[in-house]
Amino acid sequence: MATFIGDYTCKADVKGRVILPMAFKKQMPADACDHFVVRKDIFENCLVLYSIEDWNRQIEKIRKRINPYNREHNKFLRNFFKGTAELLLDSNNRMLIPRRLMDLIGADRDVVLAGQDGRIEIWAVDVYDKIDMPADEFANLAEKLMGGANNNPDE
Repeated sequence: MATFIGDYTCKADVKGRVILPMAFKKQMPADACDHFVVRKDIFENCLVLYSIEDWNRQIEKIRKRINPYNREHNKFLRNFFKGTAELLLDSNNRMLIPRRLMDLIGADRDVVLAGQDGRIEIWAVDVYDKIDMPADEFANLAEKLMGGANNNPDE
């Protein structure tokens, strides 16, 4: 599994293609294919780009927990898959992000691709620039989530 690190401002060309930054390409396993799935994030106003390998892991998690014959589960499935799209990198490392998805997040041509562990978030530049958290608030959140007695930072 890839761990994507860094954030990069990119510009979509006139056809809507965005170049995957070479740093992200280098962070992918050597045997990874250039096949991705993109969808609207559940919690934030951004898109999430999954390698096909990570996407398949996500789907496997869902299959283990969801019963498609349960109405509530079926509603979740419908909304989870709504707006997803498969993307392939072309020979120039460009991917065509559907305009309807770019419109969902309010992105025109300038986007930020931000590594988020095994996936990449795609943000409209102006929205991404506003998501900073004050340093002390972030430190308090880190302590709350990671500073418990059962969390050893060296493990």
